[in-house]
Amino acid sequence: MNAWIYLSFAIVAEVIGTSFIKLSDGFTHPIYTGLCLLCFTAALFLLSQSVKQIDISVVYAIWSGVGIALITAIGVLVFNEQLSLSRGLFIILIAIGVVGLQMTSSPALKNPSAQEGG
Repeated sequence: MNAWIYLSFAIVAEVIGTSFIKLSDGFTHPIYTGLCLLCFTAALFLLSQSVKQIDISVVYAIWSGVGIALITAIGVLVFNEQLSLSRGLFIILIAIGVVGLQMTSSPALKNPSAQEGG
């Protein structure tokens, strides 16, 4: 699977896991706690697959930036958090940085046999 797809799924799993942290209410609700741990486990596995082909500095910057933007949107839309003009502006700047990193990054293979599926 393409490293960028792994990274995308890792971000989604991490954002869902972070949402479950909020719903777990300090890990006092066992179902949300379990779902949180499951999502973070999946996210870390997927992240580990993406760093096989993409530099870890790029992966982590994109993982963090997109995660921040998505969890901010979830906070506003689902948990009724307030989004100030300055917070919105900085989220936009993060998005610009993520796009720039992806556009300037080539998947530098660290293990050439990984591309062949071996």
